[in-house]
Amino acid sequence: MAEFETLMMTRMPPLVVEGLTSVCTLHKLWDAADRERALAELAPRVRAIATAAGGERLDGAAMARFPNLKIVASFGVGYDHVDAAWAGAHGVVVTNTPDVLNDEVADTAMGLILCTVRQLPQADRFVRAGRWLEGPFPLTGSLRGRTLGILGLGRIGRTIARRAEAFGMRVVYHGRRPQHDVSYPYAPTPSALAQACDILVAITPGGADTHHIVNADVLEALGPNGIFINVARGSVCDQDALIAALRDRKILSAGLDVFADEPKVPRDLLEMEHVVLLPHVGSGTNHTRDAMSRLVVDNIASFIRSGAPLTPVAETPWPPAGAG
Repeated sequence: MAEFETLMMTRMPPLVVEGLTSVCTLHKLWDAADRERALAELAPRVRAIATAAGGERLDGAAMARFPNLKIVASFGVGYDHVDAAWAGAHGVVVTNTPDVLNDEVADTAMGLILCTVRQLPQADRFVRAGRWLEGPFPLTGSLRGRTLGILGLGRIGRTIARRAEAFGMRVVYHGRRPQHDVSYPYAPTPSALAQACDILVAITPGGADTHHIVNADVLEALGPNGIFINVARGSVCDQDALIAALRDRKILSAGLDVFADEPKVPRDLLEMEHVVLLPHVGSGTNHTRDAMSRLVVDNIASFIRSGAPLTPVAETPWPPAGAG
């Protein structure tokens, strides 16, 4: 095990550091006095890279520096920071941390839905400002009779759908293709989905295929009583178009956990009273982050023991296509 060398590109949770230290030789790039010199010295020996969503991008050129690289283990369910297609074409398996964060992200989505519809943050500020002494808080919208549109009915999308049903909401969805094991109506386009729902939740992967999939046309279709919730990636929504739709009241509200250039949030959004903004905390609990940390370690440990990862991404299936 000691001969298996892993490079950690950016700072990661202590559980990842401790776990990897116990199963392989771990190199922490941020400890290097000279980053480029360290990379040049380590490149021939590195067989695994541990990284995190939101961290340094690993494109083909970056991975090509490591001729013996076998596995990239990413912390997070989204892995658009890794060129998984290049990895799959060059015999490198990429893993992420699915399932362990489904409930947490779904809870966050429902929290944003409740906060935007019932204006709970605004009500909190109303009390703190002493305005309740002057009169009651205005009446708000209700979840009653609303339809939830889910853009991306994957693991987390399905978890959100079950919660929405428990709240008495009707569910419709759009994705790359209809899913025949669900009873929810399928909308053929994002705009059709927006037209069919009152609250649109984005929980689709990031990357080139979904870049600005929520655009001005989709927001226009959502309409003046519509609410947009984003717990996916900032890249899936045209942020300028969203700001314009909110400013011009073409949609009612938005609840955002992700942004185009985190942690920078446009001042236009910060100054709007009718939006709810979170600092990308969808999976941000001790319980879930610990589970994600363990899965990063377990993927590399399993690969060391048996050559098989636990949670390979779609672009790098295991066993590889044609194996055996």
